[in-house]
Amino acid sequence: MIIQTKFHGEQEIVAEQIISFPAGIPGFLEEKEFYLFPLEETALVVLQSIHTKEVAFIMTDPFSFFPQYEFELPQDSVDTLKVEAEKDLAVFVILTINDPFHQTTANLQAPIIINQKIKQGKQVILNNTTYITRHLFIEPLSTQQEGE
Repeated sequence: MIIQTKFHGEQEIVAEQIISFPAGIPGFLEEKEFYLFPLEETALVVLQSIHTKEVAFIMTDPFSFFPQYEFELPQDSVDTLKVEAEKDLAVFVILTINDPFHQTTANLQAPIIINQKIKQGKQVILNNTTYITRHLFIEPLSTQQEGE
């Protein structure tokens, strides 16, 4: 299957690797099928709609950049994603890329959870948390140096 992508141009994809979002993604409820593409030589991936070229989200594994990041997956999300084992889940956060890059933010309040076993995903809104939708992705160098 060939699709048009926002960042990678025309790409051939494997139909069995399409990730279904039955409820869509907030703000993009009509988009229900996505594909993951790595961004070469980075820790970032692109969640690309297979139907709409312009709908693509740059994401990353939050645990690599925010080691203290943790949350409990709400039971309704466990049920929706048919979670059998934690190892089946992949967790990502959507980045808002800004210029300059050090102003890029990560949405820690609404991670994207993918059950890799059944290829189903959901954006989970975490309630009763201190996480925000625009957490700085990279601490400015001047802030890091002040603490040393």
